[in-house]
Amino acid sequence: MLGNITIGQYFPGTSPVHKLDPRTKIILTVAFLVCVFLSKGFTGFGVITLYILMCCFISGIQLKFLVRGLKPIAVIVIFTFLLNLFLSSGTDVIWQWGILHITKSGIRNAIFMALRLILLVTGTQLLTLTTSPIALTDGLERLFKPLGKIGFPAHELAMMMSIALRFIPTLIEETDKITKAQKARGADFESGGLIKRAKALLPLLVPLFISAFRRADELAMAMEARCYRGGEGRTKMKPLKYGMRDLYAVIVFAVLLAAIIVLNCLGAF
Repeated sequence: MLGNITIGQYFPGTSPVHKLDPRTKIILTVAFLVCVFLSKGFTGFGVITLYILMCCFISGIQLKFLVRGLKPIAVIVIFTFLLNLFLSSGTDVIWQWGILHITKSGIRNAIFMALRLILLVTGTQLLTLTTSPIALTDGLERLFKPLGKIGFPAHELAMMMSIALRFIPTLIEETDKITKAQKARGADFESGGLIKRAKALLPLLVPLFISAFRRADELAMAMEARCYRGGEGRTKMKPLKYGMRDLYAVIVFAVLLAAIIVLNCLGAF
């Protein structure tokens, strides 16, 4: 399960998607989320899926990485599906038992909501898979910079978000090592009831928290030793600048957005 988490992982590359300005990718990712919520039919989801596949092909990211990233949220997807399946209102009842019932509209809503959740997670993974943590930090800082006039800590917030994303794979690797070490000492994390499994996690959580705090302290000391202050006056090794590829990316997404709006107006299924 831990190896299936792809959030925070970066796959280096030289594709046009990798070379996009991080600000462009951040803005398009937010617009993508809006686009998924804007779609009202399965046809729109099909168009969005084609857009994701096109991005995967251009970036060189294998589709299996996106699919693997869905495994940790499988429980959430199943819960969302069942919740909409049994509790959706409608007059076209197919099966009923007490307060639970299944309707034709409920089946459609259940599939629709599950697919929406899958598309949201799959599409947003492309941001971290094709953007390095440093580039992501610079992009967030530049986007939040106008808010600095009202006292918004743009640099600090961008740095915290970047560090959090950067340490997700590190903590996952550390958790895997601790789990294997505890299993070698006879720990059992898989048998027994819910309460027993929760108690079995204590030997895992305690060293994990200690390791996380130790890493945070070492990072703070390293930044302090290098006289890191951040914020105003710092220069960038790679200054951000928009290029023609960013314009092309915006045009392609504009076509996607226009297609979704047209499909909604036509009332496509």
